[in-house]
Amino acid sequence: MKVPKHIGIIIDGNRRFAKKLMMKPWKGHEWGAKKVEKVLEWGNDLGVSELTIYTLSLENFNRPETEFNYLMNLFKKEFKRLSKDHQLQEKEIRINFIGRLWMLDEELQQRLNEISNKTKNNSKFTVNFAIAYGGRQEVVDATIKIAEQVKSGKLNISKINEETFSNNLWSSSEPDLIIRTGGEIRTSNFLNFQAAYSEWIFLEKSWPEFEKEDFISAIDEYTYREIRKGV
Repeated sequence: MKVPKHIGIIIDGNRRFAKKLMMKPWKGHEWGAKKVEKVLEWGNDLGVSELTIYTLSLENFNRPETEFNYLMNLFKKEFKRLSKDHQLQEKEIRINFIGRLWMLDEELQQRLNEISNKTKNNSKFTVNFAIAYGGRQEVVDATIKIAEQVKSGKLNISKINEETFSNNLWSSSEPDLIIRTGGEIRTSNFLNFQAAYSEWIFLEKSWPEFEKEDFISAIDEYTYREIRKGV
């Protein structure tokens, strides 16, 4: 089995899963958080070098206040717990956060900074949480950064190329494979620049229903695809 170095995951279907159980939709995010913990274990065990998990889109800021506040509190609780997990250091797991993090409240930002700083020197397995994230917005913000560098004289406009642009994104790493759960067949503004040549796999299962065999099956399918750039 040829394991992709970098896997992106769009975790979709938490709310629909909760509805099937006749519970309030946002309660599904609790099951989703538990599944994220499992996927970190599976990825590490299978030899994946990097995972990027689409955790909260900028569009999610428009969710009903009750659900949004519930999500924020869940993030605070889960990232506090993760920061105390001894396995982060034992397994050399580095945790990053990408997105417009300044839009989050100060307490959550502090939690994210704490875990990022604690794991910044770990190098075996990198996990990126895309939170307050949008692919188009990432491109816009990168463009602004480049424009500011040109304006200040730090960058010659003739030197702008794909590498320059990539280096000004929130994350320059390009996923080999992207998995989306939940039955929807769309990319939902995820890693628009970085995923230009990624292989995509769409699954009917909701995120809380996603199991290790589904993860391995997706990697197997990636293995047997003919990977090439262009048409």
